[in-house]
Amino acid sequence: MRHNEHARREPFDSLAVQRLIVLALCLVAPLAAAQTRPPARRPAPPAAAPTKQLAPELSCPAPLGVGVKTRTTYCEVLAERDPTRGVLIKIPPRRGPATLTFDLHNLHLYSEEQVRAKRAFARYTATIGVMTMDNTLISRAVVQNEFRTVADLVDRVSGGAGPGGVKAVAPTGTESVTVTIPEGEEQVSLLGEKLTVEGFNSPGTFSQPGRPIAVVSNVLIEYRPAPPPRSGRRGRAGGGE
Repeated sequence: MRHNEHARREPFDSLAVQRLIVLALCLVAPLAAAQTRPPARRPAPPAAAPTKQLAPELSCPAPLGVGVKTRTTYCEVLAERDPTRGVLIKIPPRRGPATLTFDLHNLHLYSEEQVRAKRAFARYTATIGVMTMDNTLISRAVVQNEFRTVADLVDRVSGGAGPGGVKAVAPTGTESVTVTIPEGEEQVSLLGEKLTVEGFNSPGTFSQPGRPIAVVSNVLIEYRPAPPPRSGRRGRAGGGE
């Protein structure tokens, strides 16, 4: 009797096991599909704007002139304490800092007679400051060189009364300067600080306001332009018709 009862329960138990297996497969299948599904692709971030390099807008209170050979424009840097009276350089709108580069020279009063008499030797050391418009020092730049003959001049400058129409004063020595301008600064000023002269040509140390301290040329700015402003949709004025 008991054997018959066991036989009757067996089909029922097999059917229950099959249902459990089907249910387990239904639960596992979505998980397996989720694990094998590739992750959603995120849109790539917009590419950063390429850097630009240009000759910036520059205000020079004491232009020296244009080089005869190089056609380079030279600007004297005077000893000053007020940034508004220095060599003013506009910094374009940008994202991040900008890089200011320029060539720094000393200024020599050339005399052919002194060269022939071997009395033209001079050693110059000029220091200038790159300042913000609130008179904060960003960086200093120094140029030092020696003059002995005309070969030590960088160039002769046109517009003078000397032979060939050149000026007696001319740039000598070259120091390539690179300065990082912080983001947010729209303009900087070059101010002369001190000039030391050794040798036959008016030796001494000079820093009085208005005194030419050095000469700059080849001023360039490298920067990353700011992105254009986003165009938003204008909302309609409130209120119904």
